Amino acid sequence: MRLFGFEISRRKAVNAGLITHLPTPANGWLATVRESFAGAWQRNITVDRQEVLTYSTVWACITLIASDIGKLWVNLVEENKDGICTPTTNPAYSPVLRKPNRFSTWVKFVEFWMICKFSTGNTYVLKERDGRGVVRALYILDPARVQVLIAPDGSVFYQLAADFLAGLTDTSVTVPASEIIHDLCVPLFHPLVGVSPIYACGLAATQGLKIQTNSTKLFANGSQPGGMLTAPQAISNETAKRLEEYWAANYAGEQNIGKIVVLGDGLKYEPMAMTAVDAEVVAQLKLTDERICATFHVPGYMVGIGPAPPYTDIQSINLQYYTQALQNPIENFETLLGEGLELNPPYAIELDLEALARMDTKTQMATAKDGVAGGILTPNEARAKFDLLPKPGGESPMMQQQMFSLGALDKRDQAAPAPATTTPPAPPPPEPPKRNYARLIQFVNLKASESQVLRSAETTHSVQDDAAA
Repeated sequence: MRLFGFEISRRKAVNAGLITHLPTPANGWLATVRESFAGAWQRNITVDRQEVLTYSTVWACITLIASDIGKLWVNLVEENKDGICTPTTNPAYSPVLRKPNRFSTWVKFVEFWMICKFSTGNTYVLKERDGRGVVRALYILDPARVQVLIAPDGSVFYQLAADFLAGLTDTSVTVPASEIIHDLCVPLFHPLVGVSPIYACGLAATQGLKIQTNSTKLFANGSQPGGMLTAPQAISNETAKRLEEYWAANYAGEQNIGKIVVLGDGLKYEPMAMTAVDAEVVAQLKLTDERICATFHVPGYMVGIGPAPPYTDIQSINLQYYTQALQNPIENFETLLGEGLELNPPYAIELDLEALARMDTKTQMATAKDGVAGGILTPNEARAKFDLLPKPGGESPMMQQQMFSLGALDKRDQAAPAPATTTPPAPPPPEPPKRNYARLIQFVNLKASESQVLRSAETTHSVQDDAAA
């Protein structure tokens, strides 16, 4: 058997004995959920998947998950000897990660992958290889046109119907499992049977649709429910039939809203259905929407059901949403895509989760600032998160000088205590300058002699003056 110009061989014994344990699309497995509750199939109560998808809450949950995962960029990463994965490129793997096929972008490719998974329970991706055997294109197939086959020895094959968009021109082609990427939603009954969340919430969605349908009819009839005409006495079948036809022709339907009814002969009109107030339509719809959100693990406030939690930042909201609704399908997508592309170590596939908080610049800036201050990120790595060019000197983590490692502090504590230091004695005060006391004494004696001579002369002159007198 040839596929995309290549011969795909398998053992004749296995090929002759292919069987299946899975329901076929012909029996309505993908179109109808027959057992929405125990005993529903026996009572002919079915849930139509196409009809359920028209319910707004189911649509919102599926498209929310698909679009949020679709906007995460797919990275080819390489693990170094230290176990750190960094984005890289490879001529064998990078082309298909940039363009999965000739008509899809990666965003729409991933969205359709997730929509098939959550609406039908299974996503089947067909590989196209080049002359080297390397995968060069990926095609998502219609789940209703794929049949899983299991050989007696346990080998798995996939029977594909014609799909011109994927290059399948034969009416039926059987390929081995190595040529198909199979992503299951919930393998509830069989390892190769994926079950959609619609299996659990289909009845709630059908109830919501019927409530809205009845409300539409009610308001189209002037917000008046149907009823019955009663007479005080017995009437013939012909009279009853005539009154029914007359009433339906003149007072029922949107075109007869507002007409005045005149009743005679004791006729009395009595409503038979509950009004919107009696049925508590709003409360019933809210309960229905909450059950659907719980089935898809989507917080209700993200699809307009109930108030948002009292968080002060979007990071906490996104973390709750990621752990409940996104983490499992993201991890499966990364693993299956890596195995499907047959990546050899040290290569792997990772989705860029930072796109979930791209608009929360406050949290991004605070995270980058704390990362640089804590020595986890280099300044240039933090700048790259905001699409800013690197700066010289920003290639290395930075720490403050007073920060010491625990090892350095431990070595300091284990070392012998340093000898006590003594304070050197203070120098003596400077001596006053020495004075020449000998010359001072000589000077004082000289002055004393002069003073004595002067006193002696004064005494002599005083005596001579007295004698002369």
